[in-house]
Amino acid sequence: MAKILVAMSGGVDSSLVAALLHEAGHEVTGVTMHLWEGDDERLAESLCCSLEMTESARRVCAQLSIPYYVFNYQKEFRRHVIEYFLKEYAQGYTPNPCLACNRDIKFRALMVRAAALGMDYVATGHYARIRREQGSYQLLRAHNPEKDQSYMLHMLQQDDLARLMFPIGEYSKPQVRALAAERGLASADRPESQDICFVPGGDYRNLLREEHPESLRPGPIVDASGRELGRHAGLPLYTIGQRRGLGVAASQPLYVTALDNARNAVVVGPKEALERPALTATGVTFVDGDWPQASFECMAQIRSHAEPVAAQVTPHEQGHITVAFQRPQRAISPGQAVVLYDGDIVLGGGRISQ
Repeated sequence: MAKILVAMSGGVDSSLVAALLHEAGHEVTGVTMHLWEGDDERLAESLCCSLEMTESARRVCAQLSIPYYVFNYQKEFRRHVIEYFLKEYAQGYTPNPCLACNRDIKFRALMVRAAALGMDYVATGHYARIRREQGSYQLLRAHNPEKDQSYMLHMLQQDDLARLMFPIGEYSKPQVRALAAERGLASADRPESQDICFVPGGDYRNLLREEHPESLRPGPIVDASGRELGRHAGLPLYTIGQRRGLGVAASQPLYVTALDNARNAVVVGPKEALERPALTATGVTFVDGDWPQASFECMAQIRSHAEPVAAQVTPHEQGHITVAFQRPQRAISPGQAVVLYDGDIVLGGGRISQ
């Protein structure tokens, strides 16, 4: 029997995790991470992190007769996630706040707290798998590719995987709901949120206007030759691959192909200009903890739901790689992550820099 801290959002996934581990005879404690001020009406609207969801987690723990606590990580969330998110957009990048939250809050901070409480493991409702192979740990895709969340977990290291559990990585979402319903869990039919938790509705632009208005400096919209075609309302309001809302008249559809922070310019071009044969990434880590000494081939994924494609990876100084794709990729967005795979095995990944 192990002592396991289960991170609970109030949704069906983490609720089933708690139930399965409790049924297996482990000493389970449920915990919800309180990540912002409760009187913020904008954030209170978020389905995935509302006070109502906290009550849902509390009800499930009461059903299971296991302890339940709420841990306060408001300051950490503000610093590592929200401020990071705003800063990245202000500099012309397209950040993925869930990656920062997983890295700095859900795993790093929570695992430190779990160790201090004498817990053996932390378990979450992520759709991924962990396998021990010849004395080391591997991170694998979930069995159900439609729900796979391994892209969001690529930063995990050996010490992390040794103390983590992903009990539902073997199941599909319908199976999870069915198992939760069989157990009468209060969250069995709870809908999912697809929004960024601190941006209800998914419109990050309002958050920028409220919290970082100085980043919204008007500037030129230019083509690849530098010719000005129009004006933009602020670099952070645009994303790579965007077509609508440019306000530029042209003989062919134009897309945002780059955000030039140095010139405060939105660069546009035809659809084919979005195709790129390679990218560079920084802050790269590998799950096995070893830095490769030579180029290697693998599959690479540039967005959380993108199709992996064959690529050659060339390592440079520690933390830096170049990824050359077998076929050019469309709308590569600096600020997102590139994640490397060998079949279902996550090799590692890092932040796309250009």
